[in-house]
Amino acid sequence: MPLVPLKHTDPPPSNTTPSAERKLRLVARDLIAHQVLKPHSHPWGQLTYARDGMLHVIADNSTWFVPPLRAIWIPPNMVHEIRTMETAQLRALYTYAGYIPFPIEHCIVLEVSPLLRELIHSVESLDEPGPREDHLVQVILDELVHAETLPMHLAMPRDKRLKSLCESLIAEPSSTLTLEDFAQQVGASARTLSRLFEQDLGLSFGQWRQQMRLTRATSLIASGLPLSRVASELGYTSQSAFSAMFKKTFGKSPSAFYQNK
Repeated sequence: MPLVPLKHTDPPPSNTTPSAERKLRLVARDLIAHQVLKPHSHPWGQLTYARDGMLHVIADNSTWFVPPLRAIWIPPNMVHEIRTMETAQLRALYTYAGYIPFPIEHCIVLEVSPLLRELIHSVESLDEPGPREDHLVQVILDELVHAETLPMHLAMPRDKRLKSLCESLIAEPSSTLTLEDFAQQVGASARTLSRLFEQDLGLSFGQWRQQMRLTRATSLIASGLPLSRVASELGYTSQSAFSAMFKKTFGKSPSAFYQNK
């Protein structure tokens, strides 16, 4: 299956639209670093998976950093934007709305098992529909239903002042600025910002910053940085402190989380 050239304004090729007859279609794209698929939506579900390279996905007023060997499920009709943080081999599985594998209306990040990885590769190599494609699709949908989900969701606020603060922290996760410091920058009191965090995100400022740092860690580790550097980049006092918090959140040490399967 040839790679589909990417242009920001190009709609998906008509021959990749899923249907009741062909429930799942695959689009393969090799993207350069810092490329952006501008906000768009479509009536089918989409599993976005990068065989290598880090993806930054923005949808449903939230952000996700999706590392290699993981994928993000995007429900039908949800406006989403995809950014590549480095060169990436993007594989998008379009799923017909009548065969959605998840009864949810929000995005989730999934583990891509070795079996699922090979199934996606097998579908990519097919040129024509037929019984083999039908069998592969059924196994893929079954694998998706049983895939492990990962807590890599980072909610973003709607309030403009809070959004400016959060985007600043994402850009510089090691920042030690306090809520009082940010209050002077965005024109609101620290008390007001604290209340907005609780109302808009259901988290305190400190809780959101910790979640952001751990979510941001995925891209830094995937880029090959030593864990000591990752801990420093994220503002942790030591590698052990970072590793302990990572394991508490993801259930695995950073090295185990990113080892090839």
